[in-house]
Parts: sequence; C-alpha cells; structure tokens
Amino acid sequence: MTADESPYDMLVVGGSGVDTMVRVDSLPVPQADSLGVPPILEWPGQTGGNVALGCRALGMSVKFLDFVGDDWLGGLVRERLTKGDVDFEPLISPAGTRRAVNLVDTTGRRMSFYDGRDPADLRMPRDFYLPHLRRARHVHLSISHFTRFLYDDIEALGLPVSTDLHDWDGLAKHQREFARRSDLVFLSAAGAGERIADVMRGILRDGRATAVVATAGAGGAYLLVRDGGRTPRHIPAVTPPGPVKDSNGAGDAFVCGFLYGRARGLDFAESARLGAVAGAHTCVAEGNLALVDAETLDAQVSRSGT
Repeated sequence: MTADESPYDMLVVGGSGVDTMVRVDSLPVPQADSLGVPPILEWPGQTGGNVALGCRALGMSVKFLDFVGDDWLGGLVRERLTKGDVDFEPLISPAGTRRAVNLVDTTGRRMSFYDGRDPADLRMPRDFYLPHLRRARHVHLSISHFTRFLYDDIEALGLPVSTDLHDWDGLAKHQREFARRSDLVFLSAAGAGERIADVMRGILRDGRATAVVATAGAGGAYLLVRDGGRTPRHIPAVTPPGPVKDSNGAGDAFVCGFLYGRARGLDFAESARLGAVAGAHTCVAEGNLALVDAETLDAQVSRSGT
C-alpha cells in the first residue's frame, strides 16, 4: 500500500452544511413582528462536518465524503474543511447545500430549523465511495437519507460503523435503519425524554449495536452496553473550561472524543468520559472554533489512570 493509499482512521459520510446563528435573549422567543438581535453569523460544518473537523483536530486521519451545492454556502463548507485540514471530496448536489437556522439563547441553549433539502432519489455512486470504504478503519454515517445505501457494502467489508440519531424519539421511521445497522449509536436524550432508557434498550435489542450513548447536555450522558445490564450508566458532565457561549456542536464533539477513545483502545466508559470533555470544551466558543486537541484528552486519560 502506497502513502496515497494508507488507511483512514475515520471515514465520515454525509451531514455537512451551514448553520445560521441567531442570538436571542431567551427561548422560546417572544411573539413579535420584529426583534433586534446581535450580528447574525454563518457557521459552516453541521454534524458531518463537525465530526470530520473534530476527529482531525484530535490527530486522526480523516476522509469526508458528501454532497454540497455549487453555491456560496458550499464554498463556505469547503473553505472551513480545508482550514481544518480535512480531506474532503464533495459531489455536487443539484438541490444546493444543506442549511439550518439556529436560535441560541444566553445560556447556550438552541432551537434549530433544519433545511435538509436533499432529494429523496439522491444517491452516492458506488464506484465513488467503495474505494474509500476499503481504506477505512471506521465509518461514521450521518443520517442523510443517501448514506443508508452504504450499509450493505460496509457490512460486507466487516467495517465498524457509528451514527448519531440526534433527537430520535425511538419511533420516527427515518432513523430506524441507522439505529439497527450501526455498531455504535449516539443520540440526544431530549427526543425520547423519560423514555430514553427504553429507547436505548430497544436499539440494543433490535440491532447490532454493542453500545448506545445518549447525551443530555449539562446533565451529562448515559451509556448502555450490550450484556452490561439493563440500566444505562450515567456519565457525569464536565465543567467547560470557560463561559458557555454556544452548545451547538457539543454533541458532535462528544462523538469525536468517544471515537478517539475507542481508537486508543479505551473501554466504552472511559471513551464516554473523553466525549464529555470534548463536548464541554467546544461550548466555550461559537460554532466549531473550540475543537479539543489530543493533548487535552490525553491529559484526561493520564489523570484517570488509564
């Protein structure tokens, strides 16, 4: 294998876009025809881009495949990934680049309006993605519709695969296949609320996952491992290293810290603690500007005695 064909630590597929950040005093916003707000900012990344950037910041070799539009938003995505030293190979989507409008209050809490815009028949050509799958040590699939069609090849190659279901309630059909066909499943506890433990158990019961992680913001996270009992293990939250400015992307950063731990050979619980560190770290800056580095996480490993 030549240097140009060396394995990727992480192959990320799908989920890039641009977030429009609108600062508000509180959520929900008051009903009014018009509200004055601070400067509105555009942050390229979104879940797939953030995972690719976060894993690369941790020193992992990363390849990122996705569709973007031939538009100015797609240009922002490409520019941010280039700045973050991510090896990004995009295809052009006729529908344009995905985007979201996020309302963020003074505590860092957000409400997102997501415009996925991919047409239902969008597919990534097999001859485009398959050579990259063959070089991957691990695959992380965003829940863009087109990525589900990679599972057969991922399974045939025997590759470990992770996904983030975001605020899945355990019922919505769109995320169900991702939940059942991934080895490692992340989701937000907010979607299922008090049913989150049941949803986590259902993912293990009905699918191939060996571990499920539900993030709960300032409440920490919950870890459930196959053959590890029925009660999710609580992973305490980590105090951010500064004032919280933006929780957008904290879940993506958690994923990166967790995957970094697993790549280091750590167990699920220790990897979850690294995820908590990474998630807290990213909250002290807007967008995806406060990506944790390997030195910070390695220091956490040393302090824990692992």
